[in-house]
Amino acid sequence: MTATALHFRDDVNAQGLAADQRAERRGLFALCSPGLLLVLLLLLIPVGWLFTLSAIDGDGALTTENYTRIWTEGAYVNIFIVTFKISALVTLICVAIGYPLAYCLSQIPQKWAGILMLGVLVPFWTSLLVRTYAWLVLLQRRGIVNSFLMDIGAITAPLPLVNNMTGVIIGMVHVMLPFLVLPLYASMRSIDTGYLRAAANLGASPTRAFWQIFFPLSMPGLVAGLILTFVLCLGFYITPAVLGGGKVQMIAQRVEASVSLYPTWGPAAALGVVLLVLTSVFLLLSRWALSRLNAKLG
Repeated sequence: MTATALHFRDDVNAQGLAADQRAERRGLFALCSPGLLLVLLLLLIPVGWLFTLSAIDGDGALTTENYTRIWTEGAYVNIFIVTFKISALVTLICVAIGYPLAYCLSQIPQKWAGILMLGVLVPFWTSLLVRTYAWLVLLQRRGIVNSFLMDIGAITAPLPLVNNMTGVIIGMVHVMLPFLVLPLYASMRSIDTGYLRAAANLGASPTRAFWQIFFPLSMPGLVAGLILTFVLCLGFYITPAVLGGGKVQMIAQRVEASVSLYPTWGPAAALGVVLLVLTSVFLLLSRWALSRLNAKLG
C-alpha cells in the first residue's frame, strides 16, 4: 500500500471518529436538555421575578427607591457588614478546625477513616433546627457549658454565650464544618503519597514536605470548601435567629423583617438582589483565583 493510500485511510478514520463524537455529543445533549430546561426555568423565573419586584413600587411603577433605601440607611449597610464579617469568621474557624481534621482522616487507613467520618456526617444528617436548639440548651446561662465551667472553678459567673455573636458563630461553625471537611478530605485522599516519600528520600523533613508538597496539592479542595462554606453562610437564617436572640441580624433575617414590615415585597427583593449580585461577584473572583491556582499547580 502506497503512502498516499495510507494517508487517505487515516483521514477517513479521523473523519469517522469526529462524526461519531459529534453524534455522541448530540445524543448526550438531547438526554440532558429536559433537565437543563427545567433547571433554567426554575432559576430564571424566580430570579427574574425577584428583579422585577425590586424595581417597582406598590402601584406597579418603576422606582429605584428600594435600592436607594439600602445605601442611604446606615442600618442596611451595617447588616451587610455584619453578614460578611460573621461569614468570614465562621469560614476561617472552619478552616482552622477542618483542615487538621481532614488531614488526620486522610492519613489513617480508609476503613478507620470511614468510621471516624461518621462523627462529621451524623450531625450533618441531623435536622438543622434540632442542632440549633441543642446549642441553645448547651450555651444558655444555666446550660451544661456554664455549669461545668463553674463547677470546676474556671469561672465565677455564667459567660454570655447566647443571644450574641459568640453563640451565632459557635452554632454556625458546627453546622458548616462538614461542608468544608468533605471536599477537603476528598482532595487530600487523592494526593499521591509517593510524592511525600520521594521528598523524604531527597532529604526533606516531614514539615518541609508537608508545606511544599502536601499543602499546595490540597489547595483546590481547601478553596472549594472555603467558597462553599462562605457562600452558604451569607444566606443563613435559622441559627442567627435562634442563637442571636434578635441582637445579631444577618441579611436573611432582614429580608424576613422587610416582608413583615412593608406592604410590598420591593425592599426585601432589593436586599435579595444586592446579596445575589455580591455573591455572584465573589463566586466569579473565586473561580478566577481557583483557575489560576490550578494552572500554577499544573
